[in-house]
Amino acid sequence: MTNSLSKVFVIKTTDRAKGIPALLEKFNLNDFAGKTVALKANYNSADPYPASTHIDTLRAVVEALKDAGAMKVTMAERSGMGDTRKVLEQMGVFRLSEELGFETVVLDELGREGWIKFERDQTHWLRGFYLAKVFQDADKVVQTCCLKTHRFGGHFTLSLKNSVGLVAKKVPGGHYDYMWELHGSPFQRLMIAEINSRYAVDFVIMDGIKAFVTGGPESGKVVEPGLLLASQDRVAIDAVGVAILKLYGAKGKVGQEHVFEQDQLKRAAELGFGVRSADEIQLTSLDDNTQADVERIEQILRAPVAIH
Repeated sequence: MTNSLSKVFVIKTTDRAKGIPALLEKFNLNDFAGKTVALKANYNSADPYPASTHIDTLRAVVEALKDAGAMKVTMAERSGMGDTRKVLEQMGVFRLSEELGFETVVLDELGREGWIKFERDQTHWLRGFYLAKVFQDADKVVQTCCLKTHRFGGHFTLSLKNSVGLVAKKVPGGHYDYMWELHGSPFQRLMIAEINSRYAVDFVIMDGIKAFVTGGPESGKVVEPGLLLASQDRVAIDAVGVAILKLYGAKGKVGQEHVFEQDQLKRAAELGFGVRSADEIQLTSLDDNTQADVERIEQILRAPVAIH
């Protein structure tokens, strides 16, 4: 981690077609010209947004990549709650893929050669884990996540937790269930951070127009922050996401613990692939309409003790 601040850009809008390109103007997408891009969205189930990536968000992200001159965009997914191919069909991803000309890969259907094994190597994964090779082979990796709590041990499911969907449940020819291990482990939240330490991301878009502040990942109490966020730092954007969940009344560990005492963020800081504290985050509103929200988020983000 360098001494430079990790920037998180925020815009208050419900118009994804305008808001997402405005966020991405803050990054140098010229670097994407002629490159292959692997994209991870959030299609854990076929439940509607904010459980799953809104189709307009996926459209806006892919169009921005195409406009930047990306040679090939591949969206790859493994659903945890449902058959991945059926989930993607139901959510309209294949239709959009045909319309915009990007590839959609169902990770459950990959052969063993489609996975890279990462050994245990000081992680909490008892047998290590397998990561989809497409996210290692691509020139660029981008992600779009939702804003929600997680009742099955994750506490929250934002950018870091979204990476679980690029890890194999089982590899072809093997019987071991890596997701059974993850969801049954007392170290689940640490293991989530450890996945992220094994691959890089060029930017993340977080769709916080709506959010779950109870339940999750597929249903819960819906609130409407009306915010879109972007960052090149997964830990920074998740820290801001946690602050927003707190702001809108999330309970349990999300509400009770200080942002950087959350297990996912704490372990990520130990592993050194993102910010370690709020002092390393530069939260920037894109317009005057967003400034009041940013100030409220910063108050929680930088509080010396948990605000709940």
